[in-house]
Amino acid sequence: MVRALLVGPFFLGIIYMSKFNEKLLEVSNIEVVYNHVILVLKGVSLSLSKGSIVALLGGNGAGKTTTLKAISNLLHSERGEVTKGSITYRNEKIEKLNPSDLVKSGVIQVMEGRHCFEHLTVEENLLTGAYTRKEGKKKVLEDLDMVYSYFPRLKQRRKSQAGYTSGGEQQMCAIGRALMSKPETVLLDEPSMGLAPQLVEEIFEIVKKLNENEGVSFLLAEQNTNVALRFAHFGYILESGRVVMDGPAKQLRENPDVKEFYLGLSGDKRKSYREGRSYRRRKRWLN
Repeated sequence: MVRALLVGPFFLGIIYMSKFNEKLLEVSNIEVVYNHVILVLKGVSLSLSKGSIVALLGGNGAGKTTTLKAISNLLHSERGEVTKGSITYRNEKIEKLNPSDLVKSGVIQVMEGRHCFEHLTVEENLLTGAYTRKEGKKKVLEDLDMVYSYFPRLKQRRKSQAGYTSGGEQQMCAIGRALMSKPETVLLDEPSMGLAPQLVEEIFEIVKKLNENEGVSFLLAEQNTNVALRFAHFGYILESGRVVMDGPAKQLRENPDVKEFYLGLSGDKRKSYREGRSYRRRKRWLN
């Protein structure tokens, strides 16, 4: 009986809350509208604790990227805006901050699609991440060495033009550039997109090391639910702009609905196409 309690969902939640009890980011019941007409997020709430990795999961169009852009204040460039709810970082409202001020506050987003300055070298790309910092050159170069210690492949390619590096190297460059701003929190959008499975594992392992060794907190949006839940501490699942499920990552991995609809595991019995088509009606969280 005691053993059953120790591995139950409630106990897993207690472990998470006791380990990560300092809240950094709070998103409370936000709605996002594009072009004054299109409602994309419908009452999304989530939180990120200091020192944690939180996964934002869901399929294409679920609202993951929009949620990250709402936090980083990048919606206005796409004619989007937060029309309801609030977003706070360290108990301070950040909806009115421009993106550069948010970076100075310790929050930076790594955009989906491995955005790099293609005509600059890898090292020049990394150094642009330190543009907002006020420390001297010595400290910046120390942090550059720190980035190279986590991404040795970038050190090998540091004099190469970023546009001529591989997709994995460009993703590493984008993350490394963000780290050069000395962030407390990184919003990481689809780090696995377009990468081979081996590279995906490598990048997530580096994210884990940065979290454990440097204390960087991560809120990552990811379609690869299997990988994300292995490395995250907590997860939120979005569908059609709403959070439909959340909990400690281990609890979500063991949830039968998550196993079936996101991890592709449905027990020993192979399901037919006809059964698969009706999955939306059978999702307990949508009933």
